[in-house]
Amino acid sequence: MTCNVGGIERPIRIGAGVLAMMAGLFAGLSGAMSGIVLATGVILLLTGAVGYCPLFTLLGINTCSPVSSSKK
Repeated sequence: MTCNVGGIERPIRIGAGVLAMMAGLFAGLSGAMSGIVLATGVILLLTGAVGYCPLFTLLGINTCSPVSSSKK
């Protein structure tokens, strides 16, 4: 997997993922909505931490700098 999530987007995804997971766990949402928000948070956290987003690959988007996108 090559990096396709970089720059300021990675910490934003990580922060949004943590916030979404907290909302999914503690906001008192209905069962289905809580699961959706929690799953979204996990996806955001993982893609931010790893630096790779499969959806970006399908859409041909790459926000990594040329130097960091060569890392594997």
